[in-house]
Amino acid sequence: MTSAVRLAQQGYFWVGVTYQESEGQTLVDGTQLFVDFQVPEEQTQAYPVVLIHGGGGQGLDWMSTPDGRPGWRTLLLQRGFSVYTLDRPGQGRSPVRPAITGPSPMPSSVETLGVMFAGANNPEHTQWPGTGLADDPALAQLLASQGPMPDLAHDHELMRRRGAELLDRIGPAIIITNSAGGPAGWLMADERPDLVRAIVALEPLGPSGPFPLPWGLAACRMNYDPAPLAAAIDLINVQATDSEPPMRLQAAPPRRLPGLADTPIAIVTGEQSLAGPMDAGTVAFLRQAGCENVDHLRLGDLGIHGNGHLMMLERNNDQVLDAVITWVSEHVVLTP
Repeated sequence: MTSAVRLAQQGYFWVGVTYQESEGQTLVDGTQLFVDFQVPEEQTQAYPVVLIHGGGGQGLDWMSTPDGRPGWRTLLLQRGFSVYTLDRPGQGRSPVRPAITGPSPMPSSVETLGVMFAGANNPEHTQWPGTGLADDPALAQLLASQGPMPDLAHDHELMRRRGAELLDRIGPAIIITNSAGGPAGWLMADERPDLVRAIVALEPLGPSGPFPLPWGLAACRMNYDPAPLAAAIDLINVQATDSEPPMRLQAAPPRRLPGLADTPIAIVTGEQSLAGPMDAGTVAFLRQAGCENVDHLRLGDLGIHGNGHLMMLERNNDQVLDAVITWVSEHVVLTP
C-alpha cells in the first residue's frame, strides 16, 4: 500500500447552526458541530467512516500521530473509505461558548495523561511512541491539543441532535469512536438506527467507568423499551466474578435499546490499558439491553500487544486499524 492518497473531494461544513438573541444582536449559539471530510479518488468502500474523538481531544486526533506518522483518517483513505472527522460542539474547531457549555475545568496534565494514556511507569505499554514523562515530545504534542472535558449531559444531548443531522446529510455510515466520544456513537444509532451500519468503539466511556451515566450508555435520555418512568434507568452494581470489579448493569427486568439491537458493535480494548474492566461492563450492558451483535475485541487476544487507551495514535496504529477493518468486513458489505 502506498502512502500517497489522491483525493476526489475535500472540505468542511457545520452542522446545526442555530441562533440566539443577545443585546439586540443575532448570534450563532455555539452548539454547532464542525465536520471535515475527504473523499478518495479510488473510493472502493460502500460506506463512509465517521470519526469521533474523545473527551478533551479534537478531530486532529485522527489526522496524525504525536510523532508525525499518518493517522487513521489517512489510513482509511488509503483503504478506499471516505472519511468525516468531527470536532464535537465546544471542542477543537467547534468554538467554545462558556455561556452555553459552562465554565471549563482544568485541562489534562503530564501527571494524569502520562500515566493513564502514555505508558509512564508501565514497561509493558510498549506502543506509545515515547516515555510518557515530561521530556516526551509525543506526550507534549498530545497535551498541546487537549481541551477541558465537557459537561457530559450537555455534550451528549448536543451529539444526539447534531449527530442525527449529520447522518441525515451524508447517509448511511460506519461510526468509529474513542473514549469519552463513545456515547455519541450510541446516541446517533439510537436516533437514526437505519443510518448506522456498524459502530466500533475504542474503549468508550461506559456505565462501569469513572463518570456517572444515568442512562447507562449516556448522560442524556435514550430510547429504551419499555420507556422508563423516572428521569433515568435503574442501574445497580453486579459482581461478575470474585476477581473482577463490579459492573454497572440494569436492575431486573432489563429494558431493551431497540435502536441499537440490530447494529453490529465492536468494543476494542488495548492490552495495557486501564479500561479493560470498564469495557467488559459496556459489553455486558449492551448484551443485557438486547444488542445481540456485540463483539469484544481484546487486542492482546488478537496477537496485538503493548497498546494503551489511545491505540489510534500508537506505533502500531495501522495494525490496530487492520484488525478493526477485518471485523467491519465480517459484519458489513463494504463493496459498492
